[in-house]
Amino acid sequence: MRNYVIADNRDITRAGLISYIKEIDTDFSLTEVNSYIGLLDELRMNRDSGVITDYTLFDFSSLAHMLNIKSGAKKSNWLLFSEEPGEHFLRQLLLTDDSISVVLKNSSKKNIMDALFAVKEGDVYWCDYAESVMRSDIENGRSIINLTASEKNILHEIALGKTTKEIAVEKNLSFHTVNTHRRNIYSKLGVNSVNEATRYALQAGLIDLMEYYI
Repeated sequence: MRNYVIADNRDITRAGLISYIKEIDTDFSLTEVNSYIGLLDELRMNRDSGVITDYTLFDFSSLAHMLNIKSGAKKSNWLLFSEEPGEHFLRQLLLTDDSISVVLKNSSKKNIMDALFAVKEGDVYWCDYAESVMRSDIENGRSIINLTASEKNILHEIALGKTTKEIAVEKNLSFHTVNTHRRNIYSKLGVNSVNEATRYALQAGLIDLMEYYI
């Protein structure tokens, strides 16, 4: 029997989801939670639950907070059911954990039902919007491939917020060598700041969101 957890603080959304779930599943249990504490309690009891949540309408303190909760119940299957999320947010989410399904609240009934069915079966569903964001991410990240192994290593450290001096000391390299790598990285990626370089590192999977926030 599949256990579903709805983590969304909008009454009409919860009612609609329950109605749709009843159409795809005749043998299930369901819990509605209104706080991350309640979600944690439910996942402790049912670690393989299907969790349906709207990140913006729940009390997660950050994306990292939500992902930490999910990682604590590795067998759980999650669906982000939301208004259209920002591309940057969605890219960070799916680059960190591509097992999360995504469907928009303005999607057709068929697409929402397909997403819920994926949760039921333990599969992954990405709506067209999520697919397009991730396709764009791959295209934007192609220039990363041109970096050497050393440059990727240095970019990883830059994205963690380390200075040239700190990187040089930790990697046992000269300041000049690290600085040269930094200039080459910026040139190859066509960026001019640490923030832009960090965005590329996240897109390319050289650093994940959990590591970034820590």
